[in-house]
Order: sequence, then C-alpha cells, then structure tokens
Amino acid sequence: MLIKINPDKPQTNEVQKVVDILKNDGVIIYPTDTVYALGCSIYSHKGIERIARLKKLDPEKALFTFICTDISEISNYVLPIPNPVFKTIKRLTPGPYTFILNANNNVPKILKQNRKTIGIRVADNNITREIIKYLGHPIISSSVIDESSDITEYYTDPEDIYKEYKDKVDAIIDGGFGNVIPSTILNCTKEEIECIREGAGKWEGM
Repeated sequence: MLIKINPDKPQTNEVQKVVDILKNDGVIIYPTDTVYALGCSIYSHKGIERIARLKKLDPEKALFTFICTDISEISNYVLPIPNPVFKTIKRLTPGPYTFILNANNNVPKILKQNRKTIGIRVADNNITREIIKYLGHPIISSSVIDESSDITEYYTDPEDIYKEYKDKVDAIIDGGFGNVIPSTILNCTKEEIECIREGAGKWEGM
C-alpha cells in the first residue's frame, strides 16, 4: 500500500491509516528528516523480527534506533542524563542526530537484549511526529538501503521504494523525496559526548 501524506500538513485520516497498521504489528517505510526508514511499533515483537529479516540481521543483535516526538519522551526510556549532555541534546532536537543513551527498563527487551544502551532520535519531520503522536509511543527507525548497489546508497524516490518493497512491508508512505545522508550518531552515555558517525547533522562539540 502506498500512502501519500502531505509533509507540511499531514492529513489526519491518512496518518490514522498508518497508525492502525502499526497497532496490528505492521511494518512501514516512512520519511524522516534524513533518509527513508523501515519502522514498526517498539512493542511489536513480530514487526521487529520482520525488519531484522528484511535487513538480514539477527533480531537479538540488531542495533535498532527508535524515534520519539520530543526530548521529554526520550526521558521515558533512558537513565538520568547529565545536565550538560541534556542541554546539548535539547539544542540539537529535533534534528538529524541519533543519540546513544543508557537505557532504562522501559525499553522493550528485544531492543535492549544484553546491551545497556539504546539509540534514540527526534526527527524534524511532520509526518513522523504525527504518526508517533497518534500511536502514543515511539517507532523503530532502520534506514532503507538500496541492496542492488555495491556501495551504501539510500533510496530517495518513494516510487522506487514502492517498486522494491510493495510486497515486503504493509505500507510505504510517500512524503516527498528523501535525503541521501544518514543521521549523525553521538555517544551520550558519558559526561563527554563522542561523535561516532558524522552525517547530516553538524557536530562541533558541546
């Protein structure tokens, strides 16, 4: 199913279609403020396993990120954040950054496994925010990569994504062309933030 949603003013009825799919263990492909991503509810064991299979990963070892609506929602899933680190995260959100943080017990076991950390994003994308708001909790984010390419390339055209994934996922959201640069990954588990991967977000230190 291809669902077109206005990126500036997401239509509530179309967003609700997506939310209903997610509530029923569905897997979607949706736009973020960086690249298009595979997603499901963070509480959907079936959905997470399906995404892992699509990515050819072991569900128990996959490093899935999830997307929150805002910084206050992040605090529901992580241990207390040092004040200087919190201020930096607040300054950078919403935006093209993934924050590695110390997970608390609210993170579903399949996402946490034997790790004590979790990757969390607050994407600057109206469609994503509306989906999470109506769903009531975060969704998984795992970049959609063009497997036919010899190098890591990301799909930008929703029509191309639809051709490749229409029989593999439950819905593909057309929210306009995506970007080709993934998020910047910042390790925020200690007092000093470390940049693990420089991507779409600029990083010049705290």
